[in-house]
Amino acid sequence: MGGSNAGVIPKQKHTGNNILMKKRAGRNRTLTCTSDELSQLSKMLLTLERSVSVHDIDGKIINQDIFEVTKFLPRSFVDLLVLDPPYNLSKNYNGNLFKEREKKEYAEWFERVLSILLPFLKDTATIYVCSDWKTSMIIAPILDNIFHIQNRITWEREKGRGAKKDWKNNTEDIWFCTISKEYYFDVELVKLKKRVIAPYRTTNGKPKDWVESNNGNYRLTHPSNIWTDISVPFWSMPENTDHPTQKPEKLVAKLMLASSKEGDFVFDPFVGSGTTCVVAKKLNRRFCGVELNKEYCCWAQKRLNFAEMDKTIQGYVDGVFWERNTLKEQPKSKKATKIQLKQESLF
Repeated sequence: MGGSNAGVIPKQKHTGNNILMKKRAGRNRTLTCTSDELSQLSKMLLTLERSVSVHDIDGKIINQDIFEVTKFLPRSFVDLLVLDPPYNLSKNYNGNLFKEREKKEYAEWFERVLSILLPFLKDTATIYVCSDWKTSMIIAPILDNIFHIQNRITWEREKGRGAKKDWKNNTEDIWFCTISKEYYFDVELVKLKKRVIAPYRTTNGKPKDWVESNNGNYRLTHPSNIWTDISVPFWSMPENTDHPTQKPEKLVAKLMLASSKEGDFVFDPFVGSGTTCVVAKKLNRRFCGVELNKEYCCWAQKRLNFAEMDKTIQGYVDGVFWERNTLKEQPKSKKATKIQLKQESLF
């Protein structure tokens, strides 16, 4: 998610592997690619030049501009669309600059994106659209005109620059939309395990709607449209990349488990460093992602290769989402401890 497709202005020629040259701390786990890895991983990417079937793109990263790709995609194949386009902000995507536009111009660009994607959505499809608060004001009327808006999720990014004359901005929006009033949603799969602050008991002394354990008292709660349990990827997390707007795997997992079933097809036309596809693979969904920047595509492919061995999602353990700062209380999941030893065998 958070890709650099469609409407990006090339600021400089992309030379590949520029970010790799940063000097990093010894415990930094940020995913990068060597020059040899970029060469080999790029061979696994697709570029479409003719019409394709769903089978042709299943499990693939397409290294191409989305406006070019849509000429060749099959119709009505998407169950879940995760749309994380460039927000209306000036942002440098690894040498490609997306420039902030006048509101009308951005609205026209966004409408064009939706218009080319609509033919690929099933009648029962769900659409999640990521945005910041300023961009939300532009896209909300457009979404309301085309889709059924079911809700707006606001999630805490936990990061953000302070400001002396404004409130610190550390939230983003996700618009929950559907094609029709007939859509899939499973709230049971996305309940949040939270500490019990007021542990009420029944008249016979048993816990009321919560579980007592050696690790503490917890209850599974219905998720709201305010998410404060998300950690933005940072340097010590193996899912972290240098993509400037990378979304957390836990966040995407919530969207995917709530609004798709195993075997459904998930599509991300601005896939960035590959989070949507990686989560889809870990959760047994079919998937395809499109991204213009080749180095981002290679990061995504490398993450997909790792997902063959390690299907863990930080903050999601044994089918349960946990609130932040509960790592010690979470049951120990089986992790792929041999990933580092097997890296060379993947390429």
